[in-house]
Amino acid sequence: MGPERRFQQRKEDVENKCTSFRNAASKKVQETRAKLSNVRMAKFNEVVRDGLDELDDIFDVFGDRAELARFLVLEGFLDDTYYQYTSLFHSGRLSPSDNKFLIQIRSFSNPDPDFQIDNPKEVVAAMRDEDFSRNYVLNVEIVDCLLSDPLLYAAQTKKLLEFIASDFDDCADFFATYYVRGRGVPTLITRLTRSWPGFVTAAIESSANLTHVARIITHLPETNLKSIAGKNPALAKFVSEKLPDILALGIDFPPERLELLGIEATDLSAIERHPGFIRVIFDRGLYELSIENLDFIFRTVLDINADARPREQSYTVMLEADSAPLLAKVNDHFGNYLENVLLRLPDNRFESIPAILSVIGRRDVDLEPVVAFLEKQTILLPTLDQVPQNLHATLFRTEKIEPTWDNCLSFLGSESFDADILTQFLNRPATLAALADHRVPDGDQARSLRNFIIENDQLSAQAYATYVKVLPRPFKAFPKGLGSEKTGILVDCNRVSFSASNLSHLGNDLPLAVKFVAKNIDEFFKVEGECELDDDFREALLESNISDENRLKIMRAMDLSSLAGAPARAALVGKILSRTGVVAESLGVDAAREVILRSRPFDTQIQLFNLLHEKFEDDQVREILQALPAPLPDIRPGWVTPKLEGNEANLRFVAWLKSRGLISSWKQGGFFDNDIRINLFRK
Repeated sequence: MGPERRFQQRKEDVENKCTSFRNAASKKVQETRAKLSNVRMAKFNEVVRDGLDELDDIFDVFGDRAELARFLVLEGFLDDTYYQYTSLFHSGRLSPSDNKFLIQIRSFSNPDPDFQIDNPKEVVAAMRDEDFSRNYVLNVEIVDCLLSDPLLYAAQTKKLLEFIASDFDDCADFFATYYVRGRGVPTLITRLTRSWPGFVTAAIESSANLTHVARIITHLPETNLKSIAGKNPALAKFVSEKLPDILALGIDFPPERLELLGIEATDLSAIERHPGFIRVIFDRGLYELSIENLDFIFRTVLDINADARPREQSYTVMLEADSAPLLAKVNDHFGNYLENVLLRLPDNRFESIPAILSVIGRRDVDLEPVVAFLEKQTILLPTLDQVPQNLHATLFRTEKIEPTWDNCLSFLGSESFDADILTQFLNRPATLAALADHRVPDGDQARSLRNFIIENDQLSAQAYATYVKVLPRPFKAFPKGLGSEKTGILVDCNRVSFSASNLSHLGNDLPLAVKFVAKNIDEFFKVEGECELDDDFREALLESNISDENRLKIMRAMDLSSLAGAPARAALVGKILSRTGVVAESLGVDAAREVILRSRPFDTQIQLFNLLHEKFEDDQVREILQALPAPLPDIRPGWVTPKLEGNEANLRFVAWLKSRGLISSWKQGGFFDNDIRINLFRK
């Protein structure tokens, strides 16, 4: 509002009262206050530079040397320690090279790590405390001086180590020089590992990791080396993978120090040019169990030139070599060897029996890879004697056991016995072929095996028939619950003793019961009275494969009077009578008539009539003749002359007809044939 103030001034006043301006001003005040707390710690030239705009008049007092004074002050050559700076030009305690070094660091110019310093103690004394927290301290001679007297230079050394830890990557040039020229490398590395827990990790991650790690291995005391290896597993892993590159640096260290790290070299062939390291690494097991490393060991270390055997019989070749260091390494890490070598070798299928038994007998590996190993092998184990019980079922399931009855019996008594697995094993063609000619063991100890076979309804028909044939003796009874197919096989193979109870066990299976009797006919007749049989069963038995003598015995037990109502049975009896020529005593007239009429063919009817005609009266004979095929119905009074074929049975037939007065006469032969002509009575 004041008329004396210009518009622009009034505008600025208004803007200065806005919120954004006040916030900015407040922030600037806070920043200024923060700087004030650090002013006392700042260097003189840094403080002067912050107020540079206000210093123009101050340097005017130097006249024509104002520019030089300005330069010396702003660059830090002249400051509150000027008396020290001027003392550098005095001769005696510092060499020109020492002076040059101090001048350079005063002008914020960092000399190279190998810059020559002649009197390091004097230089260290002339350096400011903050210089030891900057890269100025990274000089070979200065670091050697600090490390040579840890008590005197404790504070300076601490700052040195803290600086290295804070900016490790920028110290690369210093380390590259110091590792070559420094006298206190072991001390520096030891102090770093003690004071900086992350030193090993930083060394591994740096671009010069190979050199750092090589120096750590070379110079760190054994106790410290073993300790940091335990705390930093990445160190052993790095050395294991990069060992060829580390050795290529040419940094000499005893190979035994690798054992302190607990490395496992990943590629032995890559360090073949270092035989000393190879020997130590092999002897102490400091290598990874891999296919490639073992190939190298077999070929180079053990001098085994066995063509493809190490890849087809890896463990067998190893056992044969009998190398104590190699076996110790494998035994200590057998799980890794099994999974990373044996199971990854595609052709490792021909291990020897001792090698297989050694693998499956271990208790320090998981079951799954052991089973996978077994499934790859081609050879069969001879017995279960040295096989852990938990693998018995696996051997039978994978068919890696020789098919013998002794092995089957052992499996039956095993803790891991599985009936389905043994059944499947016995069903396999290879097992069938191997056991078909070998009798099942006898005696009480093998009873369980015999029972398993004969009671096993899950066996295939072929397997069941094969195995019951080689049972040492028949069983006394049919197994309960056995299906009809297997029961029939027992009957066919005659592997169950005959008894009335066993016959009764067959129940309503008439064909099987008949076959059982037929195969044991002599035993049947001994106990026939104990068997509850009907004539239907006996009729079926007459049709079975037994002798006619036995058929006649069976017929004697039949009710032949029922033949009149059983045409098929009558025809069957007729066949038997015609073959044997024996007349059953119990055969009555009606039964005899039915036998003659139901039998076939015609010649059989004639034979039966010849055999049985005495049982009939003449009228009964005439009646039967009328029921028989032509020309027999014509044999009755009349003018017909029936003819029969000229054979012995027909001659006997007409002979008894003549003797009984049923025909007048007969005559055989004529001009053109040998037929029998029957002459009848006219009335």
